[in-house]
Amino acid sequence: MTRPIDSAPDLEIADGRRRRGQDNRARIVAAMMEIVHGGEIAPSAEQVAARADVGLRTVFRHFQDMDSLYREIAAVVGVEVRAVLERPLEGDTWQARLLERAGRFSIAYEKMAPYKRAADAFKHRSKFLGGDYARLVEQQREILEQGLPPAVARDRDRVEALALLLSFEAWARLRNEQGLSPSRAQAVIESAVRALIAGSATE
Repeated sequence: MTRPIDSAPDLEIADGRRRRGQDNRARIVAAMMEIVHGGEIAPSAEQVAARADVGLRTVFRHFQDMDSLYREIAAVVGVEVRAVLERPLEGDTWQARLLERAGRFSIAYEKMAPYKRAADAFKHRSKFLGGDYARLVEQQREILEQGLPPAVARDRDRVEALALLLSFEAWARLRNEQGLSPSRAQAVIESAVRALIAGSATE
């Protein structure tokens, strides 16, 4: 009678390889995020491999190209950003909630700024990165308009101005070109929003 083949050792080997693969993948993503957060806009695959302490072939085994690595980083950053934006608002009026939302956008933009700068370096040759930011702008607009009362939402000029004030570009201009600290940039944006909605008492 033929004895059944004991496959347990093979399963353990496969499971060990899978765990090592998952660990390497996480290390590669973490390494890329550390390099970008440190100010390197367009790190090479060699830099990522060195920081993650893995071989160059391992990087490309998990990520066929650098664009796919940015795709995974975008997913990680997206989770962090959504955690900020999706917390319940506490304001009693739509004006208070709008100002609170402006503060949330500021925090989210500060988190994503290093990765946005790096993504811009690749956007011209990456369909994903270009489309990813377009989706972010669309989501930001939806969040803004959902929080406005109908009478204010019908004032398209005011809505467009609010969308501009609460955009990443406005935040980046204050932080980079005008050299403001995060707290000062947030204060300036909130002051401008207050001026724009002054006199709009509609609930």
